[in-house]
Amino acid sequence: MLLDENGTAIGTADKATVHHEGTPLHLAFSSYLFDREGRLLLTRRALHKKTWPGVWTNTCCGHPAPGEDVESAVRRRLSDELGLEVGRLDLVLPAFRYRAVMDNGVVENEMCPVFRGVVEQRPTPNPDEVDAVEWVPWAEFAPAALAGTRPISPWSLLQIEQLAALGPDPFAWRAGSADDLPPAARKAA
Repeated sequence: MLLDENGTAIGTADKATVHHEGTPLHLAFSSYLFDREGRLLLTRRALHKKTWPGVWTNTCCGHPAPGEDVESAVRRRLSDELGLEVGRLDLVLPAFRYRAVMDNGVVENEMCPVFRGVVEQRPTPNPDEVDAVEWVPWAEFAPAALAGTRPISPWSLLQIEQLAALGPDPFAWRAGSADDLPPAARKAA
């Protein structure tokens, strides 16, 4: 879903053709899943991905399909990429936006609401999407990522900066308001 600067939908484009040197602003999402011990599920992107292949990142990222609400898209991608079903998902960064450029010039340019959830299953990674997974204690991971000693995707690093500002305990992060989502990501009343 292509967006204008206010986050309103202005059209659609195929994901396979939208990421290039002049990537238009579009709608995406990120998710951070934790186990009951407060460990974050990290994923390493498949080595053949067009954008950031082999890079460690947050649990799951993706794009809603036309007409699909963002939370449903998160659930779909968690199932497709990791074989995971989650109960409650909390919107924690409704207005997150970023732009990042790969060494080869390919650009990510997204309004990207961020969700948190708790999972009790073991992931079963889809090798078309995920090369590896790792459970890491948030209390160790976040400071290491922020210090640059734990390499992570550029969007995840920016998200971690904002998530860390919500407090050290991911279970205590206050949910954001759906009113702060980009208009294209809000559910129709």
